[in-house]
Amino acid sequence: MADLITSAANPLVKRIRRLAQRKHRRAERAAVVHGIQPVRQAVEAGVSVDTLVVAETLLRAESARTWVAEQETAGVPVARLTDELFTRISEREGPTGLAAVIRVADAAVETLPVPTGPSTWLAVEELGNPGNLGTILRTADATGAAGVLLVGATADLWDPVTIKASMGAVFSVPAVRVAGPVELRDWARRHGIAIATTAARAPQSLWQVAFPERVVVLLGSEQEGLDDATLSSGDLAVSIPMVGTAESLNLAQAATVLLYEVWRQRAAAVAQRGQTEPSG
Repeated sequence: MADLITSAANPLVKRIRRLAQRKHRRAERAAVVHGIQPVRQAVEAGVSVDTLVVAETLLRAESARTWVAEQETAGVPVARLTDELFTRISEREGPTGLAAVIRVADAAVETLPVPTGPSTWLAVEELGNPGNLGTILRTADATGAAGVLLVGATADLWDPVTIKASMGAVFSVPAVRVAGPVELRDWARRHGIAIATTAARAPQSLWQVAFPERVVVLLGSEQEGLDDATLSSGDLAVSIPMVGTAESLNLAQAATVLLYEVWRQRAAAVAQRGQTEPSG
């Protein structure tokens, strides 16, 4: 068993604090995951773990203790911190006593899986809020989206806020970076995927259009949305109907509405074919 780490000057502790900053995550291609369930989800997804970080007294769940012991036996390095020190480096209120330093890297669009059948992707341009990105990943997972494309200068996929808001979806939903709208369009055309752009000023609501079977839904940033050129460059442009005084929905809310509407239309089409096709 490793010696108990008690000092904030310990190299591992200093590294964990350093990885709170995006520039260091990029430079080291590493990030920190906090919490029992997120850490286990990362491991189950096959993410490379540098070190499991444990505070024995805070890690009260017997199942979690057993799991850490199994990982250690399998050769995963485990560092043990005092409760006080672990609490100081934790990104969570009421820390559960388990974190992990993991190996990460931004994936290129060429690595994104492209299924041959009906599929949906979500793309976000210049998204700034990591909490919104995490929620979008969570919704993409819930609706069976094939992946998320991060267009331009978007929030960091491995920001602790993104990881927390995703509820583990950051480890299961394929997400890649794309330099800009032109590159997104080129990728979509290569694979026969339609582009649905979105804005409040779009000519048709999402209830008035039939989304193609293979479609990437593109949303703009929280502040600016999509510019006119990008909005008009897609195969269809849609808006979300709204009443009241608010000008727009939160970006993650808008993504949820759109992904569920695409899913609803697809499920309705399947049900309709089932009713009209002869049995047997």
